Amino acid sequence: MALNHVRRGSGSPLLLVHGLGAGWRSWSPILDALAERREVIAVDLPGFGETPPLTGEVSIASLTDSVADFIREQGLDGVSTVGQSMGGRIVLELARRGVGGDTVALDPGGFWSDREVAVFGATLRPSIALVRVLRGVLPTLLGSRVGRTLLLAQLSARPWALSRETVLPDVRGLADSPATGAALAALIKGPKQQGAPAGSVPGRVTIGWGRRDLVTVPRQAARATELFPDAVLHWFDRCGHFPQWDAPLEATRLILDKTDEVLPG
Repeated sequence: MALNHVRRGSGSPLLLVHGLGAGWRSWSPILDALAERREVIAVDLPGFGETPPLTGEVSIASLTDSVADFIREQGLDGVSTVGQSMGGRIVLELARRGVGGDTVALDPGGFWSDREVAVFGATLRPSIALVRVLRGVLPTLLGSRVGRTLLLAQLSARPWALSRETVLPDVRGLADSPATGAALAALIKGPKQQGAPAGSVPGRVTIGWGRRDLVTVPRQAARATELFPDAVLHWFDRCGHFPQWDAPLEATRLILDKTDEVLPG
């Protein structure tokens, strides 16, 4: 399957993989800043954005297969990869398979306990159902500080401080993407993320976590670094599940720094 994607900027390539939500537009808050230093390739996973859904099983493995195929087809062997949430899990799975180069995973899924994944499903499913019901009035609701606070408290540490333009694509994506339900089921019911022994990944691994993440809660970071012993852990203070929302400058700097590009100053 050909993944819809955008390319911006020039320099060594950087592949961005989104989570549940808007497809490549999930990276809009930081995409232009990254493209000032790198050639950024941001994909729509199957069933998100403008890529059609998979015809077979939707699982973390099959979604990862689609990205691995894209890397091979585009001649991007050794590309640095960045993912957030479900995308964070996918880029860690790519690293575990030996695909890509440096890896940055932001608030990745797959490191929860049985109880935590049950809570994840029990809270996120109603949230998605709600935004589907409210689909027609989302621009108005998200244009209000009160509306953003009520709708996005699970996703952001400071939803009232965000702009409607920052959050609307992902919230609409949760409501509209054909693969939202199947991908969510794969996260909840599928196997947890496997690890990679020390020395087995193809490049550096950095795992970033928001200290106020209410989706993949911070205590899961210890499990992630135990399973990926080569990884370096970076904490985002005053940050929820979306570092590109709550800490865009810090997220940009981290990504460039940990994939061989450093911002001046």
